[in-house]
Amino acid sequence: MVYLFAAIGAGTVAVLLWKAFGPEPAAGPPAAVRAPDDDPDFLRELGRRKPPDSGNH
Repeated sequence: MVYLFAAIGAGTVAVLLWKAFGPEPAAGPPAAVRAPDDDPDFLRELGRRKPPDSGNH
């Protein structure tokens, strides 16, 4: 019975040490790259930055 507790304790310590000092988990998938013409914030800013039309065509 004492061997069973020792095995469970050793397994618990091993898991805790692995979590504390093991390799870093892999990052999730990279963020999707959006083209400027698909980005509503970019288009909104583009309208604000546009100089006023001087009427000289």
